Amino acid sequence: MRSVFINLPVADTEASKAFYAALGFQHSPAFSDEQTTCIAISEHIYVMAMDRSRFQGFITGEIAPDGSTEVLNALSCESREEVYQLITKALEAGGRPWKPAMDMEGMYGGSFQDPDGHVWELMWMDPAATG
Repeated sequence: MRSVFINLPVADTEASKAFYAALGFQHSPAFSDEQTTCIAISEHIYVMAMDRSRFQGFITGEIAPDGSTEVLNALSCESREEVYQLITKALEAGGRPWKPAMDMEGMYGGSFQDPDGHVWELMWMDPAATG
């Protein structure tokens, strides 16, 4: 079984931990230390929120400047309601809106930026439309 680790540079690992906890995701102490907090999105998907100096040690070149979008993190949801709920929780926890909701036949999506500006897209696809 494969796992996905999404590594993100952040200004404050404790603030990131609190933000993702507000969305209902769990902190994983086994993969965390003073400069990194690991958030379990699911059994096989983790966000590694790394202090910017720690993140810099893993890359060549520079960290993308504030205000730029270096990656789109897309996460599937179980329903339209879950898309709405996660966006609502994100905004209440200090996230920012990103793009307007998308409502197409058989597909619904929305998005937000976390406090460090990382973009999260949430998507629900109607199983009847994909079968």
